[in-house]
Amino acid sequence: MLLAKEFVSYISKQIVKSLTAGTIETSTPDLVAEKIDLVITEELSAEDRLNDEVRDLLSQYSEYMRREGVSYQEMFRRIKNTLISQRKVVKASGRDTGDAMKLSRDKVTDISHKIVDMLRKNRDLRMKNKDTNAVRLEILRIMTEVLLVEDKSDRAARAKIRTQKRDIPEGSEEYDLLHRRYYSEELKKLGVDIAGR
Repeated sequence: MLLAKEFVSYISKQIVKSLTAGTIETSTPDLVAEKIDLVITEELSAEDRLNDEVRDLLSQYSEYMRREGVSYQEMFRRIKNTLISQRKVVKASGRDTGDAMKLSRDKVTDISHKIVDMLRKNRDLRMKNKDTNAVRLEILRIMTEVLLVEDKSDRAARAKIRTQKRDIPEGSEEYDLLHRRYYSEELKKLGVDIAGR
């Protein structure tokens, strides 16, 4: 998943915190945050499942690709784009679409629509603002602000790892451990504590 589970939980709580200031009324804000968390997680997991499916398809053709000299990455990209088009899945990775954040602007917009739909149908809250587009735009604003903070922290963590005396390859266990630690530190500097939630 493009975002850590703890960070998705943080985003969900920030959305509820902001919306309860005048947009929604609920006696169970934690339950509403959990439901928002589920919507975001499901949307981000959809692309993960698609990636797994593409990997399975490509494993069946590995001999052919090796024999014909076809690039795995190129075939992966082509098949994934075909499936995305056929299934009308919104690409999640912002870096694939040139967006500054980890999540594409289109994906954040898509998620905001799905959150509003869930809120409208939810019996654990009352929407004070009946203008669902205004609510959706507020969710979009909150998510974008939080994701920009996340992106800044991610970049700073990666920069810290690059300044190590020796080269630490991305994807290695050491890299992942350092990234988690630096990422958490950078988020805390910006007022985001995903550990304390």
